[in-house]
Amino acid sequence: MNDETQVIPVDLDRLQSRALLVGIAGLAACAIAAVSNHQQFLRSYLAGFLFWLAIAVGCLALLMLYHLVGGSWGFVIQRILEAGSRTLPLLALLLVPILFGLRVLYIWARPEDVAANTILQHKNIYLNIPFFLARMVLYFGLWVALAMLYNRWSRQHDGSGDGSWIDRAERLAAPGLIIYAVTISFAAVDLIMSLEPVWFSTAFGLMVICGQGVATFSFVIIMLSLASGRKPLAGFVTEQHFHDLGNLLLAFVMLWTYIAFAQFLIIWAGNLPDEISWYVTRLSGGWRIWALALLIFHFVVPFFLLLMRDIKKKAPRIVGVAGLLLVAHWAEMVWLVEPSFPPDRFHIHWMDVAAPIGIGGIWISLFVSQLKKRALLPLRHPKLAGVWEPAEET
Repeated sequence: MNDETQVIPVDLDRLQSRALLVGIAGLAACAIAAVSNHQQFLRSYLAGFLFWLAIAVGCLALLMLYHLVGGSWGFVIQRILEAGSRTLPLLALLLVPILFGLRVLYIWARPEDVAANTILQHKNIYLNIPFFLARMVLYFGLWVALAMLYNRWSRQHDGSGDGSWIDRAERLAAPGLIIYAVTISFAAVDLIMSLEPVWFSTAFGLMVICGQGVATFSFVIIMLSLASGRKPLAGFVTEQHFHDLGNLLLAFVMLWTYIAFAQFLIIWAGNLPDEISWYVTRLSGGWRIWALALLIFHFVVPFFLLLMRDIKKKAPRIVGVAGLLLVAHWAEMVWLVEPSFPPDRFHIHWMDVAAPIGIGGIWISLFVSQLKKRALLPLRHPKLAGVWEPAEET
């Protein structure tokens, strides 16, 4: 990789320790503030949790997609995706504060509100605390199980070079992606849509999936650039790899925009009170400006930038676009969560920033520790001939 393509690599050890310190400080500040403003803490924490869950589960989904379709784009980020998928147990642990705050966050979890609302009484068969907890256990159980299988098979292939382990990964990819699509769609309904349980959209789960694709590709592009100076990535990653990842990022940006606009258009044209109220709140006052910013920075600006080959081929440039999209994805999570709560006017609290930073610091620290445990490219692969020898791994 030439100097124009490569971003100056960072010290992963320093990144890990600093991320941990920032994460602890961010969560500590939020925990102190939660004493006097518990509801705001839970709202901010939920938005931050959803942001990092999207990347962790997205890593698992892209890992399975790579094993299904192949391609050099997935080969260079396989270790990043595997390390990201191994953080899912941490996300399961980080879900606990939300579970303890169900009655604060969700109207359907408060018996007195359910008793006063006929619609909630009809939905109580699905939206009740025991069933909600059971579904969370199911979702995370399936995600963690899939991640464990893929990481185990990858490790066994590294050790033996036996291609049968890769064959197993490829056979599981299609059913694994179906499991992912179904579970993440239901999880989106449970964690986000049920904040306003009267509202519903059949396209919501697919919009969340596309958003996860945008966030995950943005994250792995940044991490690939940061790790590109370490062996065996050094000298192996080329402009074409970044170009391919940029094209895939562009595809998911377009998919997210199409699904989000189609959902809005259908609901707005239908003009039904139970459906349109969700958008009325999010397109009123300051939230209208927030939504316009989402349109500009989650679609318009990255769309035109990612059409340019020079942007996609130069790591510093595409990293800038990826960073912009990560910020836009955080803004989307805030836009989905915060307007569900009173007051109706636009409001952004400092914990909306501190909570994702706190969760992210802990998550990134674990991610980097997992990334350092194994070689940055799959061992015993023909593409590594003359570049990296398995015996050199420490």
